[in-house]
Amino acid sequence: MGISRKTFLQQSIASVLSISAAGLLYLPAAALPAARKRRLRIAVLSDGHFGQKNTDYAAFHSDALRWLQHEKQQGLDFIILNGDLFHDDPAALPGLRDWLAQLPAPWYASHGNHDRIAELVWQELTGRPYNHVVYLGRDVFIFLNTADAAGKYIQEPTTWMAEQLQRYRQVPNLFVVMHITPFGWTSAGHPHPDMVALFSAQPNLRAIFHGHDHEEDGYKLHEGKPYFFDGHTGGSWGVPYRGYRILEIAKDNSIYTYQVNPAQAQPVNEWKVKPD
Repeated sequence: MGISRKTFLQQSIASVLSISAAGLLYLPAAALPAARKRRLRIAVLSDGHFGQKNTDYAAFHSDALRWLQHEKQQGLDFIILNGDLFHDDPAALPGLRDWLAQLPAPWYASHGNHDRIAELVWQELTGRPYNHVVYLGRDVFIFLNTADAAGKYIQEPTTWMAEQLQRYRQVPNLFVVMHITPFGWTSAGHPHPDMVALFSAQPNLRAIFHGHDHEEDGYKLHEGKPYFFDGHTGGSWGVPYRGYRILEIAKDNSIYTYQVNPAQAQPVNEWKVKPD
């Protein structure tokens, strides 16, 4: 089911969007895949940088919570937080825990280079180790660590990843969530050719999701595999808006994803991949 054999279409939505009571812009039901055809709907956020000095991180996270509550009204199965949940200093953890407790759906997180805590502390915070797998039957999400507890970029464990890819080779939809991209194609990427080779050779790997590069909110394609970015929800740099990405998996295994800028009327970008 490799994506290289699929038609990869970019579409634009020209319909007028509605405004909720909370002031959020959102797609009307007619513009979205029918809920009855949808199997999973997931919000992907990264780089909240809770606690970063000289930023209004409390307001940023209040906004993000409001966005997610709105998405929950549209149907939201779970949330992915793709790294840099906080900014370097573990003193931010109590406030971050309070925010996490308010999320309107189950959540899973990847470890980012600014999440500077030991793995045991990370596991206490998130309920899972740095590297872990979320198994949902037909859909599997592999969360891969890309930095150590001090924030240093690492060469991700190819042996562990190869084992997971083999173990879940028969599931229809496999996804990888990793904070730092394994390419040098962005300003903050960290090339890891051996990991890329594993991804390229995996037939059922549908997409790879990244955070880290705040300036990136689209996708890049390599050997038929899409690598998606989602900008940032916090921090002091990046694309000139704070936003997130939605991923939808249909019952026929079609994949639909679009980037959301809550302040504008249309998706920043959107992509659809249909199965063979």
